[in-house]
This record gives sequence, structure tokens and C-alpha cells, in this order.
Amino acid sequence: MINWGSFIVVAVATILGAGSIVLFFSLAIRLGSEARDPERQRVRALLRTGSGVSYALAGAVVLYGVYLVIPYFH
Repeated sequence: MINWGSFIVVAVATILGAGSIVLFFSLAIRLGSEARDPERQRVRALLRTGSGVSYALAGAVVLYGVYLVIPYFH
């Protein structure tokens, strides 16, 4: 018999994990492109920092997902 409660938990975790990777990665790309805009001279350092942090968060989510999938790390 299928345990539907566990199935729903896994489905929600998958959707949230994939959504957070897409969110952080697209935010990093957007902030990086805004940092190259000549009209954004005042906030260029802030935009680059935000881009780097967003890339790091996307990578952290990916690494956490790998940690959860590979039983050797537990």
C-alpha cells in the first residue's frame, strides 16, 4: 500500500527544492546583469555581492540535495 502522507511530503519537498534552486540562480543572473548596467554605478558593488550570494545559495541547495540523496554521507 502507498503511504500517501509520505508521498505528499516528498512531492512538496521536491517542488520547494527545485523552486529555490531556480529562484536563487535566476536572481543571481539578474543581479549580475544589473551590475553591468552603466546607469547603476552607485549600487554596482551591492549588486555584485547580491549576485555572488545568490549563486552561493543556489549551490548550497544543490549540495544539500546531493547530501540527502547519497546515503554514504549520513
